[in-house]
Amino acid sequence: MPVALLVEDDPQIRRLVRSAMENEGWSVFEVNTMRRAVIDAGTRQPDLLIIDLGLPDGSGINLIREVRTWSEVPIIVLSARVDETDKIEALDAGADDYMTKPFGIGELLARSRANLRRPRNRAQQSDLKNTESSEIESTFKFGEVEVDFRARFVKRNDTQIHLTPIEYRLLTVLIQNVSRVLTHKQILTQVWGTAASEQSHYLRIYMGHLRQKLEIDPTQPKHFLTETGVGYRMVK
Repeated sequence: MPVALLVEDDPQIRRLVRSAMENEGWSVFEVNTMRRAVIDAGTRQPDLLIIDLGLPDGSGINLIREVRTWSEVPIIVLSARVDETDKIEALDAGADDYMTKPFGIGELLARSRANLRRPRNRAQQSDLKNTESSEIESTFKFGEVEVDFRARFVKRNDTQIHLTPIEYRLLTVLIQNVSRVLTHKQILTQVWGTAASEQSHYLRIYMGHLRQKLEIDPTQPKHFLTETGVGYRMVK
């Protein structure tokens, strides 16, 4: 049974989320302060954290940073803050996903399942050359596409698709973070390096290339999704 830790100071939201998740087979623990969340995250070793940013004894952003110093547990932010700068700050701090209140409980459950499925290993992101060949599974499939990391080729409907080195690196980073929202800066840094961290036009161009080559309908992508004003998310 997967374990979720819900960090939320609104008791009504806690009851709603807990009831829905328990009906899906989760074991849910509730806390309403940052201090208690740090303790429970360490002792209960949850499979998922759901965090509100406005906590009575501190910022959820600081909680995310604290957890990220020792844990790779998936983190979903559930907040009333809708400003793009808040979303970007949370994601850059280490959150995997961001939902705004009011929210749909069905979507929260779907995102929880998606984050639970995603392999956790941030060490993969620090050395892309090594991960492409040895630290990630040898194949990855989404839609009509199959990626073979050992042979370094991409097929769509059994037809090999040529990707440039940059396109392949971008695809690899997205696969390593499947279902997770990545900011423009995070992707640019991993694919092009820190010197390109503000050159978002690079990213728009190459995301367009991947959509043209790998999506059934590039104008209505199903796998390479735009998170407006924030970045991108890949879904299987």
